[in-house]
Amino acid sequence: MQLIDIGVNLTHPSLARDVRALLERAHAAGVCQLVLTGTNLEDSEKALLAAEQLDESGLRLFSTAGVHPHEASDWNSDCERQLRVLLGEARVRAVGECGLDFNRDFSPRPQQEKALEEQLALAAELGKPVFLHERDADERLLAIVREFRDRLPAAVVHCFTGEKRALYGYLDLDLHIGITGWICDERRGIHLHDLVRAIPRGRLMLESDAPYLLPRSLRPKPRHGHNEPAFLTEVLREVALHRGESQEELARHTTACARAFFGLPAID
Repeated sequence: MQLIDIGVNLTHPSLARDVRALLERAHAAGVCQLVLTGTNLEDSEKALLAAEQLDESGLRLFSTAGVHPHEASDWNSDCERQLRVLLGEARVRAVGECGLDFNRDFSPRPQQEKALEEQLALAAELGKPVFLHERDADERLLAIVREFRDRLPAAVVHCFTGEKRALYGYLDLDLHIGITGWICDERRGIHLHDLVRAIPRGRLMLESDAPYLLPRSLRPKPRHGHNEPAFLTEVLREVALHRGESQEELARHTTACARAFFGLPAID
């Protein structure tokens, strides 16, 4: 059984201290490929470098490159130029993490929207899929992405935590959906139990978002308290339970979906 973790913050200090052992544990758990998330230009460069240095085969580690809405205040024409260069690298498979966050509003909303629009334009020009972030902003995100959708090869709303209205809006735009350990959280993720049934095969992918979102249902819990890709099996278990699928079946179609979305090579 193979799994692909489409969202790993591998450059985070809590993971980088023992990264080779972390990757060995992921491989032992069946997580055969990982997409490392870039959240700003410096982090995107680090993610690419990590993928190159830690994967001599060129088959297992890939990355994204983009500017997160929290960092949108720093977006300018020079950022666009640097991002374009990064997106030309073979291992960089998607634009992002980009999007809108009206929950924390670390950057002014007009600047978030401008940074998103310009990254979507770049993705459309380069023919790259998009790795999207959204918190409390589904209506604006839908309105903006809709203007670009016909020119984008694909886009995934990563770490989906929203309500039915948002999910159906994204599915109507033919977007993909990423599910994390949020679904394992009995305090705030129970609404996802019903919603994951509505996501068609070919549009659903799994992700850890490590080191964040340690599945609360995981037993035993790690002493360090951080999430890691090896724990994607707990997300698989929970999603399979609520979709009424076997874990093997869910792993098969979500892995095929992620491989097609990011253009990843097959692994024997």
